[in-house]
Amino acid sequence: MKKDLLVVAYYWPPAGGPGVQRWLNFCKYLPDLGYRLTLVIPKNPDYPITDLSLNSEVPTDIKIIQVPIMEPSRWLSSLSRKRTKDLQRGLIQKKQGAIERLSLWIRGNFFIPDARVGWKKAVIKATESYVEQHPSATVITTGPPHSLHLIGLTLKHKHQDIKWLADFRDPWTTIGYHKQLKLGTTARKKHLRLEQQVLDQTDRLIVTSTHTAREFASKTSTPVDVITNGFDIPINTASAQPEGDFVLSHVGTLLSERNPEVLWECLSELTAENEDFASDFKLKLAGNLSDTVIDSIGQHGLFKYADLLGYLPHTDSVRLMFESQALLLIEIDSEDTKAIIPGKIFEYLASRRPIIAIGPAQSDMQAMIKNTSSGQYFGYENKQGLKAFLIDIYKAYKKGKNDPVTASSLAPFHRKNLTQQLSQSIQQTWE
Repeated sequence: MKKDLLVVAYYWPPAGGPGVQRWLNFCKYLPDLGYRLTLVIPKNPDYPITDLSLNSEVPTDIKIIQVPIMEPSRWLSSLSRKRTKDLQRGLIQKKQGAIERLSLWIRGNFFIPDARVGWKKAVIKATESYVEQHPSATVITTGPPHSLHLIGLTLKHKHQDIKWLADFRDPWTTIGYHKQLKLGTTARKKHLRLEQQVLDQTDRLIVTSTHTAREFASKTSTPVDVITNGFDIPINTASAQPEGDFVLSHVGTLLSERNPEVLWECLSELTAENEDFASDFKLKLAGNLSDTVIDSIGQHGLFKYADLLGYLPHTDSVRLMFESQALLLIEIDSEDTKAIIPGKIFEYLASRRPIIAIGPAQSDMQAMIKNTSSGQYFGYENKQGLKAFLIDIYKAYKKGKNDPVTASSLAPFHRKNLTQQLSQSIQQTWE
């Protein structure tokens, strides 16, 4: 007998970026595990990034309910379209103009927990008949945006018999950008109150990292399951290094706070000290870059080596990974980001190219790099070690021996296996 599952998600094709991948792939495999799936998504969203290539991956055996949404970004963009899009993408510049400061203050203090909170009423109305007709359904809300969890909270209050799981792809009140939103005292208290209500009243919590699991376990008695992000691409079967230049690539957004000055310094020195390195080296950055990052690349004399590719369709991003000599993985150096495991790391693993990771000490990302033997991890203060590793990889490249890494234990991170974990969590919620 099929089990009824109602999923409320904001990001869905043609949205691009890592946020869409998690539930696009869960929805791909859940029907095979005995679920009759209904998905609620916005009808007319203002996505900061779009990727039309993902439309072809949408499963055909699920029911989709599209609910109109009023997007504040549309009227904010009348003040500054570029700054509004940057804010949507998380690109908060260090040097902010008056318009950006005003936008951040409005976003932080009038839209709690986020700018999609106004969608809640419409979704509740659109799903009312479904929940009444399926009293034994499981409801899953996935955030960010965390306002979607308020939809689950309301549905749970109105329909006690359903089970509700809240899927947190990122933390809520401890996420790094909260410090940049210019939150007032009232706004901070409201965030904390809403977060606690969700943590306490959901039937089960799903998180993507052990750090977030420990944080939530310290705040609530609700069961917490860790289901990481993953990959759904074929594992690279190449047995030798890619042909061509010595390409170091980064796929994804580079925020102002995620600006690896130590890396730019190392690369600048290597191009100055080694003519062969300068001749062979290419830096390819696929994704949105803050002005701070672009300026920093220029200040270190790296523009002549850099290809700023902008956002690439998913298939092109995967091709870039497979064709690179090494992949760059950068996280902000702060206590708040120790819980963050970037979604791209899993496709990095499947590409089997060496990973050069830079981030805070004792992070979940560091543990994953170590446990999978997929590369090397460096703190921002370890310039000597980072430079030495870059030299080692380059020497291996010159010998034709920068071979694919033998990453271990990849099977648990395949989306099909992760969906089985999700199914177990759903079943345990009903026991």
